[in-house]
Amino acid sequence: MKTKKHIILPKFLKMFEQLGENIKLARKRRKLTTIQVSERAGIDRTTLYHIEKGNPSVSIGAYFNVLRVLNLHEDFLKLAADDELGRKLQDLKLLGKQSS
Repeated sequence: MKTKKHIILPKFLKMFEQLGENIKLARKRRKLTTIQVSERAGIDRTTLYHIEKGNPSVSIGAYFNVLRVLNLHEDFLKLAADDELGRKLQDLKLLGKQSS
């Protein structure tokens, strides 16, 4: 079965690259090798390389496991936590119901 390739625009790829760089810097600050992190995260060293490069095709679970090893797993909860647009849309919908 062939998997569908996801298209990510270049400006969003930059976000992945920044995330990868942040993860790499966190690993180096902790003086951990790629072997140590990959073994502790239960992933292949090549997968860690792809994460540190910001490859969007790596599973979110692998990213999470690396963050867990680096003790940054709480940051994972910050993803999509502040849904400002969603709250505004919800408020507009609620205001619309009141005027009916």
